[in-house]
Amino acid sequence: MVLAAGLGTRLRPLTDDRPKALVEVGGRSLLEITLARLHAFGIHDVIVNVHHFADKVISYLAERDNFGMHIEVSREDVLLDTGGGLKKASWFLLEQSGLAGAEPFLVHNVDVVSTIDLQRMVQFHRDNKALATLAVQHRETSRYLLFDEQLQLCGRQVGRDAKPEIVRAAPKTDALAFSGIHVISPRLLTLMKKEGVFSIIDTYLRLAGSGEKILAFRADDYYWRDLGKPADLQQAARDLEQGVFSA
Repeated sequence: MVLAAGLGTRLRPLTDDRPKALVEVGGRSLLEITLARLHAFGIHDVIVNVHHFADKVISYLAERDNFGMHIEVSREDVLLDTGGGLKKASWFLLEQSGLAGAEPFLVHNVDVVSTIDLQRMVQFHRDNKALATLAVQHRETSRYLLFDEQLQLCGRQVGRDAKPEIVRAAPKTDALAFSGIHVISPRLLTLMKKEGVFSIIDTYLRLAGSGEKILAFRADDYYWRDLGKPADLQQAARDLEQGVFSA
Protein backbone atom coordinates (compact mmCIF):
# COMPACT_ATOMS: atom_id res chain seq x y z
CA MET A 1 0.00 0.00 0.00
CA VAL A 2 1.28 3.46 -0.92
CA LEU A 3 0.11 6.17 1.48
CA ALA A 4 -0.52 9.18 -0.78
CA ALA A 5 -3.60 10.90 0.66
CA GLY A 6 -1.91 13.68 2.63
CA LEU A 7 -2.49 17.37 1.96
CA GLY A 8 1.19 18.16 1.47
CA THR A 9 0.83 21.46 3.33
CA ARG A 10 4.57 21.67 4.07
CA LEU A 11 5.27 21.51 0.32
CA ARG A 12 3.23 24.58 -0.57
CA PRO A 13 3.17 26.29 -3.03
CA LEU A 14 4.09 23.12 -4.99
CA THR A 15 0.91 21.43 -3.76
CA ASP A 16 -1.42 24.36 -4.48
CA ASP A 17 -2.44 22.71 -7.75
CA ARG A 18 -1.47 19.05 -7.31
CA PRO A 19 -1.21 16.35 -4.66
CA LYS A 20 2.19 15.74 -3.10
CA ALA A 21 2.26 12.34 -4.82
CA LEU A 22 2.65 14.18 -8.16
CA VAL A 23 5.39 16.56 -7.02
CA GLU A 24 8.56 15.71 -8.92
CA VAL A 25 12.19 14.91 -8.16
CA GLY A 26 14.51 14.60 -11.13
CA GLY A 27 11.59 14.78 -13.56
CA ARG A 28 9.67 11.89 -11.97
CA SER A 29 6.75 12.11 -9.56
CA LEU A 30 7.09 10.85 -6.01
CA LEU A 31 4.39 8.31 -6.84
CA GLU A 32 6.28 7.00 -9.87
CA ILE A 33 9.52 6.77 -7.86
CA THR A 34 7.76 4.77 -5.14
CA LEU A 35 5.96 2.45 -7.56
CA ALA A 36 9.14 1.82 -9.54
CA ARG A 37 10.99 0.92 -6.37
CA LEU A 38 8.25 -1.49 -5.29
CA HIS A 39 8.16 -3.03 -8.78
CA ALA A 40 11.93 -3.55 -8.67
CA PHE A 41 11.46 -5.64 -5.52
CA GLY A 42 8.89 -7.86 -7.25
CA ILE A 43 5.73 -6.14 -6.02
CA HIS A 44 3.05 -5.93 -8.72
CA ASP A 45 -0.21 -5.49 -6.76
CA VAL A 46 -0.62 -2.11 -5.09
CA ILE A 47 -3.37 -0.01 -3.55
CA VAL A 48 -2.88 3.77 -3.32
CA ASN A 49 -4.97 5.92 -1.00
CA VAL A 50 -5.92 9.36 -2.31
CA HIS A 51 -7.71 12.46 -1.04
CA HIS A 52 -6.14 15.84 -1.98
CA PHE A 53 -6.59 16.31 -5.77
CA ALA A 54 -7.65 12.65 -5.91
CA ASP A 55 -8.86 12.85 -9.52
CA LYS A 56 -5.43 14.01 -10.66
CA VAL A 57 -3.80 10.90 -9.18
CA ILE A 58 -6.43 8.65 -10.75
CA SER A 59 -5.97 10.29 -14.17
CA TYR A 60 -2.18 10.20 -13.84
CA LEU A 61 -2.21 6.44 -13.23
CA ALA A 62 -4.72 5.76 -16.02
CA GLU A 63 -2.70 7.78 -18.55
CA ARG A 64 0.37 5.68 -17.73
CA ASP A 65 -1.46 2.35 -17.73
CA ASN A 66 -0.69 1.96 -14.02
CA PHE A 67 3.00 1.60 -14.91
CA GLY A 68 2.31 -1.99 -15.89
CA MET A 69 1.14 -2.91 -12.39
CA HIS A 70 -2.18 -3.95 -10.86
CA ILE A 71 -3.13 -0.78 -9.00
CA GLU A 72 -6.32 -0.07 -7.08
CA VAL A 73 -7.24 3.31 -5.61
CA SER A 74 -8.72 3.81 -2.15
CA ARG A 75 -10.46 7.18 -2.20
CA GLU A 76 -10.82 8.92 1.15
CA ASP A 77 -13.50 11.62 1.23
CA VAL A 78 -12.21 12.46 4.71
CA LEU A 79 -8.54 11.98 5.57
CA LEU A 80 -8.42 8.80 7.65
CA ASP A 81 -4.81 8.97 8.91
CA THR A 82 -2.58 5.92 8.53
CA GLY A 83 -4.66 3.50 10.59
CA GLY A 84 -8.00 4.48 9.12
CA GLY A 85 -6.58 4.47 5.61
CA LEU A 86 -5.10 1.02 6.11
CA LYS A 87 -8.38 -0.31 7.47
CA LYS A 88 -10.36 1.10 4.53
CA ALA A 89 -7.96 -0.65 2.13
CA SER A 90 -7.97 -3.92 4.08
CA TRP A 91 -10.21 -5.68 1.54
CA PHE A 92 -7.44 -5.43 -1.05
CA LEU A 93 -4.62 -6.31 1.34
CA LEU A 94 -6.44 -9.42 2.56
CA GLU A 95 -7.29 -10.41 -1.00
CA GLN A 96 -3.61 -10.25 -1.96
CA SER A 97 -2.26 -12.02 1.13
CA GLY A 98 -2.54 -15.54 -0.29
CA LEU A 99 -4.94 -18.41 0.25
CA ALA A 100 -3.78 -18.95 3.82
CA GLY A 101 -3.72 -15.23 4.55
CA ALA A 102 -0.08 -15.57 5.57
CA GLU A 103 1.76 -13.33 3.10
CA PRO A 104 2.84 -10.02 4.68
CA PHE A 105 2.28 -6.76 2.85
CA LEU A 106 4.33 -3.58 2.63
CA VAL A 107 3.15 -0.06 3.48
CA HIS A 108 5.23 2.81 2.09
CA ASN A 109 4.80 6.58 2.47
CA VAL A 110 4.82 8.28 -0.93
CA ASP A 111 6.96 11.16 0.37
CA VAL A 112 10.04 9.20 1.41
CA VAL A 113 12.91 7.94 -0.72
CA SER A 114 15.43 5.41 0.49
CA THR A 115 17.77 2.58 -0.40
CA ILE A 116 16.38 0.35 2.36
CA ASP A 117 16.57 -3.31 1.29
CA LEU A 118 12.88 -4.22 1.25
CA GLN A 119 13.53 -7.92 0.59
CA ARG A 120 15.83 -8.11 3.60
CA MET A 121 13.23 -6.30 5.69
CA VAL A 122 10.47 -8.72 4.65
CA GLN A 123 12.73 -11.69 5.39
CA PHE A 124 13.53 -10.24 8.83
CA HIS A 125 9.80 -9.89 9.46
CA ARG A 126 9.14 -13.51 8.44
CA ASP A 127 12.11 -14.96 10.33
CA ASN A 128 10.99 -13.28 13.55
CA LYS A 129 7.27 -14.06 13.05
CA ALA A 130 6.42 -10.43 13.72
CA LEU A 131 2.97 -8.88 13.56
CA ALA A 132 4.52 -5.70 12.15
CA THR A 133 8.06 -4.58 11.38
CA LEU A 134 8.98 -0.90 11.17
CA ALA A 135 12.03 0.51 9.40
CA VAL A 136 13.76 2.81 11.91
CA GLN A 137 16.95 4.81 12.17
CA HIS A 138 18.99 6.50 14.86
CA ARG A 139 18.50 10.15 13.83
CA GLU A 140 16.89 13.31 15.09
CA THR A 141 13.10 13.57 14.85
CA SER A 142 10.22 15.24 16.68
CA ARG A 143 8.66 11.89 17.64
CA TYR A 144 10.54 8.79 18.69
CA LEU A 145 9.52 5.17 19.03
CA LEU A 146 11.12 3.25 21.89
CA PHE A 147 12.44 -0.29 21.39
CA ASP A 148 14.10 -2.71 23.80
CA GLU A 149 17.31 -4.69 23.22
CA GLN A 150 15.28 -7.40 21.40
CA LEU A 151 14.03 -4.70 19.00
CA GLN A 152 10.47 -4.93 20.34
CA LEU A 153 8.31 -1.80 20.53
CA CYS A 154 7.98 -0.53 24.11
CA GLY A 155 6.65 3.00 23.83
CA ARG A 156 7.08 6.44 22.30
CA GLN A 157 8.47 9.83 23.19
CA VAL A 158 7.80 13.31 21.80
CA GLY A 159 11.23 14.94 21.68
CA ARG A 160 14.33 13.86 23.58
CA ASP A 161 13.38 15.61 26.82
CA ALA A 162 9.71 14.64 27.12
CA LYS A 163 8.47 11.97 29.49
CA PRO A 164 8.22 8.68 27.57
CA GLU A 165 4.96 6.78 27.19
CA ILE A 166 5.79 3.17 28.07
CA VAL A 167 3.44 0.35 27.02
CA ARG A 168 5.77 -2.57 27.68
CA ALA A 169 8.32 -2.67 30.49
CA ALA A 170 11.98 -2.95 29.52
CA PRO A 171 15.20 -2.34 31.48
CA LYS A 172 16.65 -0.31 28.63
CA THR A 173 15.16 1.31 25.53
CA ASP A 174 16.54 2.98 22.42
CA ALA A 175 14.76 6.03 20.95
CA LEU A 176 14.56 5.58 17.17
CA ALA A 177 12.97 7.48 14.28
CA PHE A 178 10.34 5.75 12.16
CA SER A 179 11.02 5.90 8.42
CA GLY A 180 7.51 5.51 6.98
CA ILE A 181 8.00 1.95 5.72
CA HIS A 182 6.29 -1.02 7.38
CA VAL A 183 5.94 -4.75 6.76
CA ILE A 184 2.66 -6.04 8.20
CA SER A 185 1.13 -9.48 8.68
CA PRO A 186 -2.54 -9.60 7.59
CA ARG A 187 -3.61 -10.68 11.09
CA LEU A 188 -3.05 -7.11 12.23
CA LEU A 189 -6.04 -6.02 10.14
CA THR A 190 -8.33 -8.19 12.27
CA LEU A 191 -6.94 -6.56 15.45
CA MET A 192 -7.68 -2.97 14.45
CA LYS A 193 -10.62 -2.08 16.67
CA LYS A 194 -11.04 1.63 15.92
CA GLU A 195 -13.17 3.03 13.12
CA GLY A 196 -12.82 6.20 11.08
CA VAL A 197 -9.77 8.41 11.61
CA PHE A 198 -6.93 6.92 13.66
CA SER A 199 -3.16 6.46 13.72
CA ILE A 200 -1.50 3.13 13.01
CA ILE A 201 1.16 4.04 15.58
CA ASP A 202 -1.52 4.14 18.30
CA THR A 203 -2.58 0.66 17.19
CA TYR A 204 1.00 -0.59 17.26
CA LEU A 205 1.47 0.72 20.79
CA ARG A 206 -1.76 -0.87 22.00
CA LEU A 207 -0.85 -4.22 20.50
CA ALA A 208 2.74 -4.07 21.76
CA GLY A 209 1.34 -3.45 25.23
CA SER A 210 -0.81 -6.58 24.96
CA GLY A 211 2.18 -8.75 24.05
CA GLU A 212 2.16 -8.68 20.25
CA LYS A 213 5.51 -8.57 18.47
CA ILE A 214 6.01 -5.16 16.83
CA LEU A 215 9.65 -5.08 15.76
CA ALA A 216 12.26 -2.57 14.61
CA PHE A 217 14.21 -3.16 11.42
CA ARG A 218 17.40 -1.13 11.84
CA ALA A 219 17.97 0.85 8.65
CA ASP A 220 20.84 3.07 9.84
CA ASP A 221 23.17 2.01 7.03
CA TYR A 222 20.74 2.95 4.25
CA TYR A 223 20.03 6.28 2.60
CA TRP A 224 16.67 7.76 3.60
CA ARG A 225 15.06 11.16 3.14
CA ASP A 226 11.68 12.60 3.98
CA LEU A 227 10.42 14.87 1.18
CA GLY A 228 8.06 16.97 3.25
CA LYS A 229 9.53 20.38 2.39
CA PRO A 230 10.77 22.09 -0.80
CA ALA A 231 14.34 22.13 0.58
CA ASP A 232 14.14 18.35 1.02
CA LEU A 233 13.13 17.95 -2.62
CA GLN A 234 16.06 20.08 -3.71
CA GLN A 235 18.49 18.01 -1.65
CA ALA A 236 16.98 14.77 -2.97
CA ALA A 237 17.45 16.05 -6.53
CA ARG A 238 21.13 16.68 -5.79
CA ASP A 239 21.46 13.25 -4.19
CA LEU A 240 19.85 11.70 -7.25
CA GLU A 241 22.26 13.47 -9.58
CA GLN A 242 25.18 12.19 -7.51
CA GLY A 243 23.87 8.62 -7.60
CA VAL A 244 23.22 8.41 -3.85
CA PHE A 245 19.90 6.76 -4.70
CA SER A 246 18.16 5.84 -7.95
CA ALA A 247 14.72 6.80 -9.21
